[in-house]
Order: sequence, then structure tokens, then C-alpha cells
Amino acid sequence: MASIGAGSKARTIAFIGFMGAGKTRAAKGAAAVLGVDSMDVDAEVEREFRKPVAEIFATDGEARFREAEERLALEALGRGGLVSLGGGAVESPDVREALADSFVVWCKISEEAAWIRCQDTERPLAQDRAAFSSRFAQRDPVYSQLADAVLTDGGERVARLAAPWLRGVADLPGARLAWAASSSGEYPAIVAEGALGLLPAERRWFLVADPGALKHQASRLPQVAKTIVAGGAESRKTMAEAERVLRELASAGARRDDGVLAFGGGVAGDLAGFVAATYQRGVPVIQAPTTLVAQVDSAYGGKTGVDLPEAKNYAGAYHMPEAVLVEPGALATLPQEELGAGFAEVVKTALIAGGELWERVRLLESPDPGSLGALVFDCARVKIDVVAEDERDSGRRQVLNLGHTVGHAIESASGYSRYRHGEAVALGLVAALGLSGADGLRDEVAGLLSRAGLPTQLDPAVETDAIMASLQRDKKADADGVPFVLLKRPGDAAPGARLNEGMVRSAVEELKTR
Repeated sequence: MASIGAGSKARTIAFIGFMGAGKTRAAKGAAAVLGVDSMDVDAEVEREFRKPVAEIFATDGEARFREAEERLALEALGRGGLVSLGGGAVESPDVREALADSFVVWCKISEEAAWIRCQDTERPLAQDRAAFSSRFAQRDPVYSQLADAVLTDGGERVARLAAPWLRGVADLPGARLAWAASSSGEYPAIVAEGALGLLPAERRWFLVADPGALKHQASRLPQVAKTIVAGGAESRKTMAEAERVLRELASAGARRDDGVLAFGGGVAGDLAGFVAATYQRGVPVIQAPTTLVAQVDSAYGGKTGVDLPEAKNYAGAYHMPEAVLVEPGALATLPQEELGAGFAEVVKTALIAGGELWERVRLLESPDPGSLGALVFDCARVKIDVVAEDERDSGRRQVLNLGHTVGHAIESASGYSRYRHGEAVALGLVAALGLSGADGLRDEVAGLLSRAGLPTQLDPAVETDAIMASLQRDKKADADGVPFVLLKRPGDAAPGARLNEGMVRSAVEELKTR
């Protein structure tokens, strides 16, 4: 991995999180990999009082403990290195202010998991379940707001894997990192200017890039072993194109210990990922998305594939990336129509997430790089969290298909040439909300999409019969038909709905008359 921040003082890396999250072990694990020391503030407090935390609470009181905790935390953060803070240290305004100068790593844990972990300890604040729950609800949003990086869990194992990425990204201004984990792999998703400078240097990288990305973004690229131009339009995401790229890799002498760097939009990412999954039965791939649709959605989760004339993404494989490296500044070079197409995925993600993310998105007047860059990381986290629950699309992950079932059918029925992917998804979202009976939300979303320059009315020239035929070939179809994702209100997506053909046909026809 490239050296970042050489010649300057490295930022403090501070581990925060609720009690039981494994902050101390995470800091120690990362420190061991990086060859530095770590400091645990709770241990320093115990050393000063010469007794354990539980006894300090019992004999000296919580207020005395908090005074010492704040003072020692401020000293540790000022010295630098790796520091693990107690769960309640973030309640101090002075500590929160000091953390602004550190790279803050949140060891995330659910309330239930934290409660179970704390039962075999003498933690003074883990004795009453109701108080524990109240404290968790109070602190969790604070951790989220302070975090520059989010680990799926604390503990030594994840921290050891993440350590080189944390050290590299810590000195990139405004950098954010989310650790993605599922049954077949885990990787960092990094959003930062200069993220491509973190490309691991221990192996050769073969670049698979779409021509638009190369034209406008080549200056962002590190040195690679070979550049293969591929993809671009959806019509190029084919088996023939994949074979051509595979043969170029073979001709260039790419080995199993080399890797593929996917650079461009969703087509390049899907194609390069599929090539990486199949070349010599699998080589590493790093996704470097340059379009909005890829930065917020398609680069994460390990789905790769190409289209067949019969249906979209009919040939593919699950192949988790080694990393996703996002430079949001790349969005500034996109034409407005491409930004708009990607915005459909932002809206979809916000509808699935609900809450604060939806409120931010629904107030946007129009997509522009300045407003969208801040949303990329939060959208990526939504997808990462969903995939963590269901990597293979057998349950929860299906919510990510909101708007895509009809959208993909429209793409296929129109020969992948009439609509961009995001434009078809916009139409699919309007149809899905209509099928959900959420007419008010459908109209609001249609207005939001329309302001972004996206279509909300289907071209009558695209035949309804062709769309219905494409729906029956949807890759999610089974013996019971095609499952749809419905959504009555933001944050409440329900996968697996079976709808009769007449309802779906009516929804498609309605798209033509809006």
C-alpha cells in the first residue's frame, strides 16, 4: 500500500464505541500490525486510582471517574498514536472537540450484543437493562456523528485486517471508511480524495477502464501493469466483451497473484468484476467507481455480471472486492444527465433507509457534485449493512431491487439503448410505489426525480408486451413468479411480494400516461 502522510506527523487514531464493543482489543490489534503502541484510557484511569473501574464507581463515584477519564483522554489524544476511549468519554464536550483533530474509528455493536457481552463483567453501568438501553440510545448517535471510520465490530481480528487501511486513510483530508463484511469476504470502502493512492503495491494491477473515465479521470490513476479499455455503455456489457478482456489479460501475462482494478461506471465495474471472478478461477479486484450510480451502489456487495440478449445480468458471479476506493471529486466531470441517472440510485437507497437520509435527499432541489458527494458514503453504508445480513440475495438484500424489477425489464425491452440504467430505475421506482399503493409518496418521488432531469413517463414506443416478457425472464424469478419489492413508507421496504400479471401490466401502462 502506498505511503500516505510521509514526512508529517500522523494523525491520532482514536477508537470509540459502546461498552462491550471491543475497542481496547481493536486498538491493540491494529497497533500490533502497525508496530506502534496503543493506550487504553480506562486502563490509565485504573492505574491512577490503583483500583478497577467498578471499585472507583463504588468508592469514589462516577463524577470522580469522569473527571479523570476526561483529563487522561485529552492527554492521550494530544500525544498521538492509537488510543481507545471508554464508552462514555464522548459525552465530554472537550473530548469531542479534541476528537475533531483525530481519525475516529467507531467499533459498532448492537445493543443486544453489547448487553450479552457485558453480562460476564463487573461493569457498573451494565447492571440494569433499562438504564443500559437508555444509555445506548443516547450515545449511539454521538458515535455515528463523530466517526470517520466504522468497523463492523471491535476486537482484534477485524482491526488487524483494517489496520493498514486505517493508517493510510487517516491522513487523507475528509476521508471516510466503512468496513464491509459478509459470509465470503470483507473489505474497506473508502471515500476520499486521493483514495487511489492507497492501492496496495505488493501486487501488479491490471486496469480495466471505460473510455469516459480514462478521458476525464486518468490523472487520478496510479501506475498499472496494463490498461484495457472496456465497457462504457450498457450495450458493451456482454460475454463477447468479457472474453476480449480475459484474453487481453492472458496475453499480457496476468497471474493469479495479480489483480484487476475496475475504473469507471457501473458497466465497467460489473464487467471487470466478472472478469476477475473468472480469470484463472478468480483473482482480486478493487473497485474504483467514477460515476454516481457506481459510487453509491453497484461497486459494493460483490455482484458482478454481463447481460445476455434475453435479460440483464443473466451471467455473473459473486466476487467480493479487495477494496472500494471512491474519489468523490470524479463526479464533477460527469455530464448532468449522468449525474441524474445516478441520482435514481440515491433516491432508491434513501427510500430503503428512511429516517435522516431520506429527509436529506427529499429536500434536494437538483443533483450536483457538491450536494451529492456528502451522500455517497452514507448511501454506501446502507448497502454495506444490507449485504452484511444477506450476501446471496435470499432475503433482506432483495430490498435493494426496489424499482429495479420493472426498471431492468424496461432496459431489456428497449435493447439497452433507449434509457440509461438510472433512468430505467427512475421509471421502475414510480411503478413500484404505485404497485405499493403509496400514491402520495409516488408523486413526491416522481417530482424529486423529475427535478433531477429523470424520466417519470415511459416512452409509448417501448412495447408493454416486451416489458412483460422481459419481466418473466427476470433472474430473480422462481416457480412462484417474479418477486417485487414494495414500499408503503420510507424505511419500510418489503421484499418478496407476488403480484398478479394484470396489476403489473396496469402499472406499466400507467407509466405511459402520467
